[in-house]
Amino acid sequence: MSEIFDPPDVLQQKIEELAIMIQKSKHPVPFTGARIPTSCGIPDFRGPKGIWTLQREGKALPEASLPFHCARPSLTHMALVELERTGILKFVISQNVDCLHLRSGIPRQKLAELHGNSFRELCPSCGEEYVRDFEIETIGMKVTSRRCSNSDCGAKLRDTVLDWEDALPPKEMNLAEKHCRTADIVLCLGTSLQITPACNLPLKTIVGGGKIVIVNLQQTPKDKKASLVIHGLVDKVIAGVMQLLDFRIPPYIRIDLVQLILRHVPKKKTNVRWTLRLTSIHGQKASLPFLKSVEILFPERPDMKPAFLQKQPFYLERETSRRKSFIIALKFNFSDGCGCSSTMIEWPVDFQVKKESFTFDKNNVLQELMDA
Repeated sequence: MSEIFDPPDVLQQKIEELAIMIQKSKHPVPFTGARIPTSCGIPDFRGPKGIWTLQREGKALPEASLPFHCARPSLTHMALVELERTGILKFVISQNVDCLHLRSGIPRQKLAELHGNSFRELCPSCGEEYVRDFEIETIGMKVTSRRCSNSDCGAKLRDTVLDWEDALPPKEMNLAEKHCRTADIVLCLGTSLQITPACNLPLKTIVGGGKIVIVNLQQTPKDKKASLVIHGLVDKVIAGVMQLLDFRIPPYIRIDLVQLILRHVPKKKTNVRWTLRLTSIHGQKASLPFLKSVEILFPERPDMKPAFLQKQPFYLERETSRRKSFIIALKFNFSDGCGCSSTMIEWPVDFQVKKESFTFDKNNVLQELMDA
């Protein structure tokens, strides 16, 4: 489908109109589609270089400029986060499976992912959800290689990405429909509004007197139902709206968690044999897609040889004196697409300190890190 761009003066006028609508709105709900993450390096479907467009023309399919796990939320993603934090947005509905809304900071309870999430697993038995930092290896709600970690459950987990014949998940669909009925504005961002039944959800707002706003570079089947249609880049439109509303778009801060496991056993009378593992918090067999390599240094101990770990699982085994404490300096070299190339942390080790003095509840530690 060909793209349409509103003339600059018309675009500005529409941006101002949209800003006023959002300012007056009591319950605005964004409804996001595949054009949102294109600025993150993820191709869409119906654009001039979209997957289905090129497929129909017999051309080579586009490749994402970054793997999904390296994609960073766009300006629009972060603007929605700010609008949610200020209490303006009550709920977000997405047709995308890239996890970027969750990664950007939209709370899970305020998000309906109609077509699933490539990074989310679900326990079909107890309903527990697991959001990973790696892409789940299956689609079509199939069984994965992991089990529920709930001690009362242990059932096999399933992926959450729908295949073509799968019905929309009732939990996500019901919440989305509820908020579309309650909304006074459904803001359709970067969606062609052609995939049923999801594309009909925005129409629910009209029944209650609400309005539809469509921001897209192509015409959609719902244009005639919309109170305002803006043909412009979503990032540009949303940036203009945020400026008029005097809201700052926050930067994206990526959070990755890695687990360090140090085990040791006495060796002879004076030595100790120890092993260091760097693993995912999602299990020792899960990958760490954001890590390329790890350099291990011992800055205060020239007698201890540094190590360079290039292959996962990252693992080091050594034998040292139990009486001499030391510091392990770990340099994490990140994969392409991360915000920086590397970072360094230091970890003091003293095998004469009793275990109880540095053992903390894992869940509490993780929660403190996430809050920080």
